[in-house]
Formats: sequence, structure tokens, C-alpha cells
Amino acid sequence: MNALLAWLALLLAAPLVPGIAVKTRALLTGRRGPPLWQPYLDLRKLLGRGAVYSRTTSWIFRLTPVALVAATLLATMLLPLDGRRSLVEFSGDMIAFAGMLGLGRFLLVLGALDTGSSFEGMGASREVTFASLIEPALLVSLVALSVSANRLTLSGILGEGLWSNWPEVAPTILLVAGSVFILMLAECARVPVDDPATHLELTMIHEVAALDHSGPDLALIGYASALKLATFSALLTSLLVPRAEITAWLAAPILLAGLATTGVAVGIVESSTARLRLPKVPLYIASAGALGFLGLILLLR
Repeated sequence: MNALLAWLALLLAAPLVPGIAVKTRALLTGRRGPPLWQPYLDLRKLLGRGAVYSRTTSWIFRLTPVALVAATLLATMLLPLDGRRSLVEFSGDMIAFAGMLGLGRFLLVLGALDTGSSFEGMGASREVTFASLIEPALLVSLVALSVSANRLTLSGILGEGLWSNWPEVAPTILLVAGSVFILMLAECARVPVDDPATHLELTMIHEVAALDHSGPDLALIGYASALKLATFSALLTSLLVPRAEITAWLAAPILLAGLATTGVAVGIVESSTARLRLPKVPLYIASAGALGFLGLILLLR
């Protein structure tokens, strides 16, 4: 029941994380900015509009938004959001977690290519290029966590295993947390890799892949993006604040506090750094893989 409540809290609070990031960025750059609940207003506005489909698209384009949300939801169900157990648990589920995130990206790329648009094809090409670096780095970090906890499930790694071993493996956990934060900015299309506020197609990565979607379809894609950011935020919270032995009724408030803190951290990064040039992005992502690999080496010394 606690796992279900924490999962529902994540689903409801997901749009708030990018809202906090945007608000923090605005305040730190001397602007008022939109309200924290602006993402909810945007989703409601899009859900009330109609969808427009090009005659060149097929059923793949229409399926993409629903399948993207479904894949992201499955990824969230594999995380022990209450600090103890996940809704779905099996040996090696950490591989399935990375796979679900990769599947969502693959579906978005398919939808972009289905339009036949050169702009969306460019965005799809950039998505898969960076994904070829992001996914190995994420897997290395997950393997380091598995070795540190001597478990093969995310519930074991982020639950009791992390709680009991945190003091001994703290250097590895901190390195992996740094790697996850870097990967989160890349995976969720945030500065310095991408800027979700941009409207210049030649510089867009994630946003250009959804350029032809509209109405409820665009709302689903936007919610999936916010949910992915919240998922990485929940993973960071589980790494830095083990909750296996904390009172159960505190699980959801701690999770929400972690989501808010991550949103603030993302806003700080976006207000203090510039977007990288595309040739520099692979080096940025490689730094995340290096941190995860270094954390793994510390365990094998």
C-alpha cells in the first residue's frame, strides 16, 4: 500500500518538477517567471484542443504518445519509491528499468521518422546518437549500485541493501549520484544538453521530435517528459536518502521533498550554465559514464 501511494504521489507531482526548475531559473536570472503549476495549466489546455494529423503519417505516429507514456509508467513501477519495495520486482529489473526508458525514446524516434519531415528526422538522429552514449553510462551506474548492495533488484539495491551498506559504499554512491544527475539533464533534454524552452528547430533535440504532435498527443508527450524527469529525481532521492528503516508514513513526503530539491538543482544549473555546442555533448555524457565507472572501480579495489 505504501509503495502504491508513493507511486501515485509521483504521478501527480511529476509536472511540478519542471515547473520548479523553470521558476528557480527565472528567479535566479531576475525574472518573475510563470507559476509553479504552469505545467498543469499547459497540460489542461492541450487536452482541451483537437489533434491534427498529416496525411503522410501512419498508425505509428498516433500510437507514439500513448506508448511513450506507458513505457515511462512501467519504468516508474520498477523503482522502490517508498524506499522499500517497488510495485513490480524481479531479478535484473534494473536492466528492464533502463530498457523501458530506452523503449520510450525509440518510440518517440519512430513517431518522428513517420512524419517524413526533415526537421524531425534531424531530431530523431540526434536522439539516437546521444542515446548510444547515455544508455551505457546509465547501465554502468546501475551495475555499480548492484555490486555495492550485492543485489540484483532495484528494491534490494535502493532498499535494505543501500540502507545497510551506505556508510561503507558512500564514495561510490556519491559518484553514481553525480552520474545520474548528469544523465538526467541529458535524458530529460535540459540545459546544458538541450533547452526545452527553445523554438529554433536547428538547435532542438528532444522537442523537434515532437514538432508535429498537437493537442492531447502533445500533452501526453509533455507529461511523459515531466514523468521521466521526476523518475530520475526519485532515483536520486533514493540514492542520497535511504528510507528502508524510516517510518512508512514519511516515505511520500520525503519523496516529494526530493523531487522539489532536484527541481531547484536543475533550475540552478540552467541559470548558471550555457547550452553546450552539439560536438561537446558527447564529452559531457562521457563524464557521467566515467563517474559511474570510477564508482565501480572503488568497489573492486
